[in-house]
Amino acid sequence: MNHPSRPATLYVVATPLGNLGDLSVRAADVLRSVGVVAAEDTRRTRPLLAHIGSEARLLSYHAHSGERREDELVDILHAGRDVALVSDAGTPAVSDPGSSLVRAAREAGCAVVPIPGPSALTAALSASGFPADRHLMLGFLPRRGSERERLLADAAASPWTVAFFEAPQRLTALLEDLAAHCGGERPAAVARELSKIHEEIRVGTLAGLAAHYTAQAPLGECTVLLAGRGERPVEDAVSLEETARELARRLLTEGHSRKEVARALTEELGLARNAAYRVAMEVE
Repeated sequence: MNHPSRPATLYVVATPLGNLGDLSVRAADVLRSVGVVAAEDTRRTRPLLAHIGSEARLLSYHAHSGERREDELVDILHAGRDVALVSDAGTPAVSDPGSSLVRAAREAGCAVVPIPGPSALTAALSASGFPADRHLMLGFLPRRGSERERLLADAAASPWTVAFFEAPQRLTALLEDLAAHCGGERPAAVARELSKIHEEIRVGTLAGLAAHYTAQAPLGECTVLLAGRGERPVEDAVSLEETARELARRLLTEGHSRKEVARALTEELGLARNAAYRVAMEVE
């Protein structure tokens, strides 16, 4: 993959959240073929490279690396050597310093190629049951101060699902702060240890989740999802699902088609079309 006649390519490579089976064939090929891998934590990336037989040179690149390391990586690209950017887990540049290197590489005239793959954000959204067609990603909040308060207020006011990343020892504090801004009954979800043996995706209210993790300290990095303002409480959502099933059964018994049932659920109960069709299929 070396191109001495022009600047080389920066590959932004998604790596497993925990399960090595999630590394794509394409990502493995890239990591074996590049000359250099820029890693958030070389201690975590080295075993992955060994697992796939990559002999690439490892260089650390993290939040405290500074401009000197960034310039060094851009110089390597200009010398015609491809570089792969990886984070500790998941997709780089989503909630780590990778975006700065991507920007520097682009400004230097280098090609930037994403190698898609695992993402804690999309994994949590897909399994939460919360709307994900529009969402707000706030990542790791500041630990204290006015900026944290501003972002918490923004989250509370958002009409869309809001996503956060949090360390396990600070999870309860985040849930309690969210409850103070949103009310303890706001629906939320905590996804942790994604793709690992002890994976857990727990959905409930902010108050209930805070109480649970106060009594049972969590392990592993956490992705927290906050339901958008105006979303039904968990109890109401369960009640609505039961009402929808009862209506669907009655309409199907009366001879209505699945399509007609789904339309009725949408018009009479306000269900989203895909949710209404799912209920009609399941009941049928």
